[in-house]
Amino acid sequence: MKLLITGGAGFVGSSLALSLKANYPQYEIFVLDNLKRKGSELNVARLTQAGIQFVHGDIRNKEDFDPIPPVDTLIEASAEPSVLAGLTGTPDYLINTNLFGTVNCLNFALKSKANVIFLSTSRVYPIKTIETLNFEESDTRFVLTDNQPVPGVSSKGIAENFPLDGARSLYGTTKLASELIIQEYQEFFGLKTVINRCGVITGPWQMGKVDQGVMVLWIAKHYFEQQLAYIGYGGTGKQTRDMLHIADLYRLIDWELHNIDQVNGEILNAGGGIESSASLQELTKICQEVTGKTIPIKSVTENRAADIRLYITDNSKVTKLTGWKPELGIKEIVTDITKWLDENRAALEPILK
Repeated sequence: MKLLITGGAGFVGSSLALSLKANYPQYEIFVLDNLKRKGSELNVARLTQAGIQFVHGDIRNKEDFDPIPPVDTLIEASAEPSVLAGLTGTPDYLINTNLFGTVNCLNFALKSKANVIFLSTSRVYPIKTIETLNFEESDTRFVLTDNQPVPGVSSKGIAENFPLDGARSLYGTTKLASELIIQEYQEFFGLKTVINRCGVITGPWQMGKVDQGVMVLWIAKHYFEQQLAYIGYGGTGKQTRDMLHIADLYRLIDWELHNIDQVNGEILNAGGGIESSASLQELTKICQEVTGKTIPIKSVTENRAADIRLYITDNSKVTKLTGWKPELGIKEIVTDITKWLDENRAALEPILK
């Protein structure tokens, strides 16, 4: 099997490439990446040492696909992944990467007669609708209730039939627009495709920042003993997210890669679910336990643009269709990332500190 992974030197793309190569050493794997994200250059050596073929290129440029031979499956893991991207200044890079880049990927797949596995985002769901959901406030987190004003949401989280009307951030909009174009290519050109709307993905080798990769950021700030802040929603740190370990996402992608006919044309929510969720307040406590360090955390009551109070993934559909569900919880994720920081401190400190 020949595979192309776009965004292949990024956190998700490189992790998937390395796991696939480890489990299927006979597969020929190409990764395409423009190395724009700080820290992605560290992955190039890891990829090439594993026998993965790195192509320095940009999905915005269709000619950058030319050195890559026809493949059997394209895994589209490239993105400008920040929810805040394009909200200050020009959104050109965001739109050209996340939307027009997807079109270039689809045309390459069409030319190759390749299947397409697309990594989308839970951010396709509109902000105002999420913010008006019914919730309860416990001592440490916000909790969804079963009684809700719209379909597609319950105490288990948000499902695929959640309403899509409304604004969602430019990042979320470019991913949703890509989903719509993928559906057209699947229907009218016969491409086999599956779309995964992922929640917060995390794990070792994610270069966490304030606007994307908050799990690694939170752990790294504890590890390097720096300051953090609970921002918005009263500054109490009760905002809640589910977290999906990259190893759990890999198991799903592996299944889809080898069983595409069973999910062809499907859109699947894939996240940590209620079992692997935490508020910032709860995450802080776990970070303190695992790292043995307590750091100052400020309170900022004002909300940030495009933020949401809580998001939990309802994995019911993906579990029913594939049998997949996450296996790694929050404590295991924090422990795994802390071990990675220990083992690579010299290389990571300039990036994450």
